[in-house]
Amino acid sequence: MISYKDFEVNCRRLEGRMAAACQRSGRERSSVRLMPVTKTHPVEAALYAARYGFASVGENRVQEAVEKIPHGPEGLRWELIGHLQSNKARLAVEHFDRVQSVDSEKLLRKLDAVAAEQGKTLPVLLQVNAGDDPAKFGVECAACPALLEVALGCAHLTVDGLMTIAPLDEDVAVARRTFERLRETRDALEASFGVSLPELSMGMSGDLEDAIAAGSTLLRVGSALFGMRD
Repeated sequence: MISYKDFEVNCRRLEGRMAAACQRSGRERSSVRLMPVTKTHPVEAALYAARYGFASVGENRVQEAVEKIPHGPEGLRWELIGHLQSNKARLAVEHFDRVQSVDSEKLLRKLDAVAAEQGKTLPVLLQVNAGDDPAKFGVECAACPALLEVALGCAHLTVDGLMTIAPLDEDVAVARRTFERLRETRDALEASFGVSLPELSMGMSGDLEDAIAAGSTLLRVGSALFGMRD
């Protein structure tokens, strides 16, 4: 685990890139946030994030987060950004403040039922495979209206927006097209359903400039903040 001082340096470096990208895109710096991804790192990563002032962190695996959360800082929000199987829905509702990786009607209904049992409303993002990458999870863009219709009918879920992960490709234009397609999909859904879907969770350390240019509101960054796990 890197030192907190090194973590601060990494944060400032990324914030500088974000500020420059916002300026180039004509966006307010406050319109896009950085969320540290603490997966595979010890609970100290979450402590660093809270100490620096981040409001939330992202985790990929339910069980890993369940083991960390009791030892994490009070008040920090935990968000699930990795694929969620329906048999882990109960644990996810119990421990996460938001689930960004909802990609099926079955999962929506399961999360809604569990949230109802627990007397809570769970914020979610719909995960979209906007890059048509067979290696990625997420609903196809064409199937988004049907999935959103189901989601809006779930009384114990709140749909904050959409999430995507760009395909791994040496051609930077691939990520750019993926992010632009997610924004276009979101815009079409808002117009069609008359709802607000403000969150666009897209972009990581390698493609954050393109994500910001396309309208990202939330960047998910791990190793560029915490270093590689041994």
